[in-house]
Amino acid sequence: MKILLLGKSGQVGWELQRALQPLGEVIALDRQINADGFCGDVTNFEAIRYAISNIQPDVVVNAAAYTAVDLAETELEYANSINHLAVAHLAEVCKEKDILVIHYSTDYVFDGTGTAAWHEDDQTASINHYGQTKRNGELALENSQVRFINFRTCWVYASRGHNFIKTMLKLAQSKPELSIIYDQVGVPTGAALIADITAQVLRYYDLQAAERPNLHGHYHLAPKGETTWYDYAQYIFEQARNANVQLTLKNVKAIRTEEYPTPAKRPLNSRLNTSKLQQNFKIYLPAWQQGVAQVIAEIL
Repeated sequence: MKILLLGKSGQVGWELQRALQPLGEVIALDRQINADGFCGDVTNFEAIRYAISNIQPDVVVNAAAYTAVDLAETELEYANSINHLAVAHLAEVCKEKDILVIHYSTDYVFDGTGTAAWHEDDQTASINHYGQTKRNGELALENSQVRFINFRTCWVYASRGHNFIKTMLKLAQSKPELSIIYDQVGVPTGAALIADITAQVLRYYDLQAAERPNLHGHYHLAPKGETTWYDYAQYIFEQARNANVQLTLKNVKAIRTEEYPTPAKRPLNSRLNTSKLQQNFKIYLPAWQQGVAQVIAEIL
């Protein structure tokens, strides 16, 4: 299997470089031109078409994305160019050449109401610009009729890059009191898990030629369980203290979403139902605490 990976330097892309290696030849690109003259800037349509035409991959894994949720409120055109227009072009090229596309989306395509975990076919209705650009990208995949597998994830973290775990650890070592939101519910999802599940899905897909038409579409990818940002933070502090890290933090105050205003509105319900992923690809998902503890240990 020959795999073209786009967005190799992001949190998920970095882990995908590791996870995809056992499957075959992996050509990993970012926005820079590599030694072979290939560029993975998804907004450069000519460069992407050139790379795909010359590499001739069996699969394109697109981990390139605009993920600055609040900035998307003012950088809508730029966010849309990466999350929507670039995906539409990628789908068009891959459809022409009958290449499978692996893509990543978000729970932000939903409106974040209710308490039930979102299913893949639930009504989408994003409450911010970021979520809308991601949904536009999904629609581009659907309308192109390309073969695709799209993973919706939530609350992504990793040992590299900026994320909630690193922020909490830093603040807890410098602030005596923190206020953390308690009324948003979701599942912390590790970039390593996303990458490992992607590899498992591709391996299964490659071996199940007869089943492939039934395997395309949207899937929800998250570990087992659920938590709030407040309880998530408390778990991080507990792990840090267990590792004998000296914390300045003495008090953690639980606050509501409206007490911490942000440019982009946030969903209260980010739960994702993963039954379809587990059943279709015979996958077992771990509890969310497992991956978080592992990344905290790596960071510390």
